Amino acid sequence: MITVSIMLATVMQALDTTIANVALPHMQGSLQASQDQITWVLTSYIVASAITLPLTGWLCSLWGRRKVFIVSVIGFTAASALCGLATSLGGIVAARLLQGVFGAALVPLSQAVLLDINPREKVGQAMAIWGAGIMVGPILGPMLGGWLTENFDWRWVFFINVPVGAFALWGIVRFLPENKPRTSPLDLFGLVTLSLAIGMLQMFLDRGELLDWFDSWEIRLEAAAAIVAFAFFAVHTATVQGPSFLDRDLLRDRNFVTGSAFGFIVGMVLYGTMALLPMFLQGLMGYPVVYTGIVTAPRGIGTMLAMIAVGRLVQRVDLRLIMATGFALTAFALWQMTHITLEMDSHLIVVSGFIQGLGIGFTFVPLSTAAFATLAPRLRNEGTPIYSLVRNIGGAVGISIVQALLSRGEAQAHAQLAALVAPGNQGLVNLPPALDPATPTGLAMLNGLVTKQAALVAYVNDFWIMMAITLLTIPLLLLIRRARRTADGGPSDVPH
Repeated sequence: MITVSIMLATVMQALDTTIANVALPHMQGSLQASQDQITWVLTSYIVASAITLPLTGWLCSLWGRRKVFIVSVIGFTAASALCGLATSLGGIVAARLLQGVFGAALVPLSQAVLLDINPREKVGQAMAIWGAGIMVGPILGPMLGGWLTENFDWRWVFFINVPVGAFALWGIVRFLPENKPRTSPLDLFGLVTLSLAIGMLQMFLDRGELLDWFDSWEIRLEAAAAIVAFAFFAVHTATVQGPSFLDRDLLRDRNFVTGSAFGFIVGMVLYGTMALLPMFLQGLMGYPVVYTGIVTAPRGIGTMLAMIAVGRLVQRVDLRLIMATGFALTAFALWQMTHITLEMDSHLIVVSGFIQGLGIGFTFVPLSTAAFATLAPRLRNEGTPIYSLVRNIGGAVGISIVQALLSRGEAQAHAQLAALVAPGNQGLVNLPPALDPATPTGLAMLNGLVTKQAALVAYVNDFWIMMAITLLTIPLLLLIRRARRTADGGPSDVPH
């Protein structure tokens, strides 16, 4: 019952990271916002969550994990209701800020609870359950959001959280025991500098493409602020006497540091792909919102099947071998996506999505298991939010990279293809009269075709790049070590 309760809260929070994306056009009209303004609905949530996430460990040490969990679920559920009731852009942005603040702790706390309530031999299965909940968001969020928006109203994208939150709250209050608080002083300087670095980085990533990156003074200032703030945080963490906001013992655990780095890469590939596919399917292929969700749903099926299998394999097979298999499957799926065309049916999307889902499932669970295999139990409240934070930043970076490469690649491909569209090109002699480049109408229609082909080229190049990143990651798995028990029953970081 503890697992069911905390996973309800986890799924609720994970869904909300993507479920609102497909409803943005409907919100824009209802709230009378511009295209630039309506994206604040997404960025406000991300920024608030990113800034609050590192506070999770300190809050648990101050009040206890059970109280933090209860307050987070109540606050997140109430903020969801406020989002659905909002009648103005300012109202929904404020409610989304509250959602981000209260929802930040749900995912890392659920991971910490599952690690604590399961014996060591069951940790792999527990991480499979946790990973399945995390994967629900990017996989099913767009489909559920599209279905609710199309059949009911965009407000139900947020109202759906109310009954889920109520059930989760009842279960947590009823079944989750309290762990003893371990009061520690708050490193205020570390909190402020890390929060500023995360907030500025998120703003830099979210608004960079819109403002043409470093051609904008705002983007330059945000990049500089993020670098300076993180530099102050790093120096402070390394030199401060006494407790620091980031426990230095976390950085001494090789598996945790390596696992967090791999989590960053997994976030890049997963969220980068999920950002590309809906745009490709709806923008170039002309798929409706609901059908887009349907053809991408097999990714979720693959993930679930892989996680069921991995939960049984983690105690029998070297984790690095399982993860290498996952990365290889992911790379193969991305290679399949480099063969997309504008004339294909949905078969390639379904098959490649299922294979990538298998790859993500074979990667996510053993990665989480390995990252915490050698970490002392006292560090879990501090370690789980940092692990989630690094993965989320990887996702944000991945989305920004693929979007920037997509825009630049499309412009370059358009220029190269358009140079061939000229009356003197013999390849254009037999075109229908409607596409005659010598007439304004024909030239406009040809430009539309060139634009679509240029976009296709840019999408293919993005998938090639993500495939290369995935393949280059596989040899680095040798950096991960496997844990064994020491004589006193504690974890020991030793080569496998």
